[in-house]
Amino acid sequence: MEAGELPDVIQRARDQGVSDIVAIGGSDVANTRALEAAHAHPGIHAVLGFDRDEAERDPDTDSLKSMLRDSAVIGVGETGLDYHYSAETASQQCALLERMLDVACDTGLPAVIHTRDAEEDTLSLLRAFVTRWNGPSDCPGVIHCYTGGTAFARSLMDLGMMLSFSGIITFKKAEALREVVKIVPNELLLIETDAPYLAPVPYRGKRNEPAYVPLVGAVVANVRGCAVEEIAQLTANNARRLFLDFARVEGETKG
Repeated sequence: MEAGELPDVIQRARDQGVSDIVAIGGSDVANTRALEAAHAHPGIHAVLGFDRDEAERDPDTDSLKSMLRDSAVIGVGETGLDYHYSAETASQQCALLERMLDVACDTGLPAVIHTRDAEEDTLSLLRAFVTRWNGPSDCPGVIHCYTGGTAFARSLMDLGMMLSFSGIITFKKAEALREVVKIVPNELLLIETDAPYLAPVPYRGKRNEPAYVPLVGAVVANVRGCAVEEIAQLTANNARRLFLDFARVEGETKG
């Protein structure tokens, strides 16, 4: 997306009732762009970190810690493990994720985690993380764009991790994922777009954007047998509890 398109993207989201947007980092370039967007547009908040694609580069976490002190930053990430595409760098990915979780502990910011085909290592690292976590016990972080099964989900939720569901749950062949949505307790449920990827039906295959998150919410509501408005309010409250309320009250813990 070109920089000049961002105001229109934000306005389309506002028109659909989306009041706050998380701009996700993951690399030096993505971190800078996320922070610039948060500074330029009210209602955009930055999450900064280094993702699994950066594992072989051994990125500089000292400069990241400096950026995390910015009041526009509300989390550490995106970071995590992906053995589906990059199993050959598994050890480096684990080392980087451990460093990112240390940064989350040091700053008191929740972690935004990616995981795919890496359940055992993800759980091992997160179990160690939550024992060190000194923030609110119900807000250590979130597994973003969750794609795993029910057993993995239960193990993650036992650690207090929230699970966030993307446009994938609108796909015809995502029945197993919709079954996971049914078991997530209200207090651990989030929805997202993962824009610009994974646009929900009927926009599948096109560029995703925040305005489409209500389509995800509608499917979640249908699966859980409740009103769309209930899911909208519930997930908005959970996102604020995870990211915004703690950041505003405990911002002085960043350091």
